[in-house]
Amino acid sequence: MSIAPASRSARPPVRIALVAATAALTAVTATACSTSSSHTTDTAATGSGGGSGKTIQVVAAENFWGSIASQLGGSHVKVTSIINNPDADPHDYEPTAADARTVAGAQYTIVNGIGYDAWADKLLAANPGSGRTQLKVGDLVGIKPGGNPHRWYSPDNVHQVIEKITADYKKIDPADAAYFDQQKTTFETKTLGDYNKLIADIKAKYAGTPIGASESIVTPLAEGLGLKMLTPETFLDAMSEGSDPTAKDKTTIDQQIKNKKIKIYVYNSQNSTPDVQAQVKEAKAEGIPVATVTETLTPAGATFQQWQTAQLQGIEQALAKATGK
Repeated sequence: MSIAPASRSARPPVRIALVAATAALTAVTATACSTSSSHTTDTAATGSGGGSGKTIQVVAAENFWGSIASQLGGSHVKVTSIINNPDADPHDYEPTAADARTVAGAQYTIVNGIGYDAWADKLLAANPGSGRTQLKVGDLVGIKPGGNPHRWYSPDNVHQVIEKITADYKKIDPADAAYFDQQKTTFETKTLGDYNKLIADIKAKYAGTPIGASESIVTPLAEGLGLKMLTPETFLDAMSEGSDPTAKDKTTIDQQIKNKKIKIYVYNSQNSTPDVQAQVKEAKAEGIPVATVTETLTPAGATFQQWQTAQLQGIEQALAKATGK
């Protein structure tokens, strides 16, 4: 699939909120003297300082990657996430002057890629940094433009990103390599404990269970959980891209719900179009449990693991209700 920054016509409420947010950010930049004054800065208090005392300036295009980067870096990083508002749509975000200043001062940047945040590529190109290290998640995990960009919903890809960020931190700040290794170990074994356990439990108990979904954001998670996606890929892609689904796809989904071919329905509550709302209503009317996910960290200020764990618990509860297991 291909996601163009300006193609998400299906999300007018988000765009209105985004315009307001952008206007507010622009107003702040008039008097700002700090590169991160118009952003929420993620900080991690885990671990003791020690080592070199160096602090790596990190900029993440989206807060789901920023949350992970912050926790892996602990006291030796300062992470600023450009997209940190649940109402902002990463696909068609318009960077501000403050964003440009933030990127200009970054030593390490993280963007999703795969056409998801093309604005971030342009922002980086317009603000070349001397010796800046860059991570593009799509390139790391081998997903080319046109593929599913929602890699933070793939458990395997999340762990690949964790390994890469840690390796990059160690290259940028070798004096604190042992600290970063300890941060990674703690994060993967303890911090992500509930996240990892829920994924393993759902996969062991419900593998092969047929599900329906509102858009392609759910696909990587379904694959990671071993669930069988029945919703036509063309419908999932259309919803993610903000284009109109075909009548054929809508009829197929209506029949899947009516005939209870799907056990649960999972939808992105941040992109609830009239078509999706109708499907949610139909699923509930047929007694099919409905679970929700969101595109970015919700609520604002949540960590990656808090957000994902809550969503996984909702999916697990829906599966249990649907199957009696």
